[in-house]
Amino acid sequence: MSLDQATRVGGERLLRGKRNWWFLGPGGIVRLGGRHVTADGALLPETELWLRERGMFTTRPARAYALTVLTSTHCNLGCGYCFQNTAQDPAGGGRPPRIAQTRLTSQTITSVLAFTERQMGAVGLEKLRILLFGGEPLLNPRGCLELLERAADIGQSSAWMISNATLLTPRLAGQLADLGLDSVQVTFDGDRSDHDRIRIGRADGSGTFDTIVRNIVRASEAAPIRWTLRVNVSQENIRGIDDLIGRLSDALDPARCTLYFARVGDVGIGYANDLHTGELSAAFIRWQRRALDLGFTVTRPGSHRPCTTCGHTGGRYGAVVSADGTLSSCWETAGKSDWEVGTVADGYVSGAKADDRWIACEDLYRYDEDARALAEFRDSVDTALLDHLDETGRL
Repeated sequence: MSLDQATRVGGERLLRGKRNWWFLGPGGIVRLGGRHVTADGALLPETELWLRERGMFTTRPARAYALTVLTSTHCNLGCGYCFQNTAQDPAGGGRPPRIAQTRLTSQTITSVLAFTERQMGAVGLEKLRILLFGGEPLLNPRGCLELLERAADIGQSSAWMISNATLLTPRLAGQLADLGLDSVQVTFDGDRSDHDRIRIGRADGSGTFDTIVRNIVRASEAAPIRWTLRVNVSQENIRGIDDLIGRLSDALDPARCTLYFARVGDVGIGYANDLHTGELSAAFIRWQRRALDLGFTVTRPGSHRPCTTCGHTGGRYGAVVSADGTLSSCWETAGKSDWEVGTVADGYVSGAKADDRWIACEDLYRYDEDARALAEFRDSVDTALLDHLDETGRL
């Protein structure tokens, strides 16, 4: 998409669709006609005023404090691109060196919850949403369950988890759901054969695709969990993703699943990233339409909003806590000693050290293209999705 088809107004976006324009702001999505924009693709003053009066430029206040807790920094898989690796496996296998191993304990949970209660009080938030994170969080199931159970005392209203699902049993899924867990994000690295080369067991290099699918099916029978299926896209798996979508549709209940596609990047650990956005737009558009036709939900486009956690310094609306109680600005730097920004016992550090270590989402990722190419890729894919949702009555 050329620059005359996508205009940015601060964090808002104005995209030119096939028949109309799309305004994406913090307050929602609005379909605009040609009479609402200038010849060079900018909002007319009266259009902008109309949008502002209806709250489309207004960021909704946080409704719950967003707490991310690493219950275990260890992982039972050995994915070469993981941002918690410190290098590639020198032997070329599935055991890349990782961040130090720690596990969440009862004592640390006490400190985490006391810290969280102070943070919530400072901004007047009474509800708490917890993300169980790792490593692999289910390497410490007791820590997950205890954290959720005790967090109910300070206003925990919901929780979600990012897990590889290889350790998720029906019984554990039911226990977690009873304590407020409502959704789980699981990653697939392409179709079965590609996934089983990339997303492998750390101990023996074994494939994990069938185990993950089986565990999702069984957990779905035991608990009312919704699933976000992240599909990683790399030069190693791009050719099998069409087949993956069909395979997931056959095995899982699409009505309970959201599908989204993410290009794998390098975080400075030497992972090769050979895909370029110019060759990806058509594929992303095709995958999203296929997923919708099969009954999956697809993540809706939005404005460029700051992350609730790393988009505000000092943990104002959310915090990331490693298993040992250290604080990071973002889950992508959690567990890395050179990126710590405080502890739950002492709070956040201040000054230049804190500024230098405050990393926001995607800041660490390295791609060959410049920011303009990446923005054009996103705009092209998002515009096509909005047009399709509108044309098929799904918007």
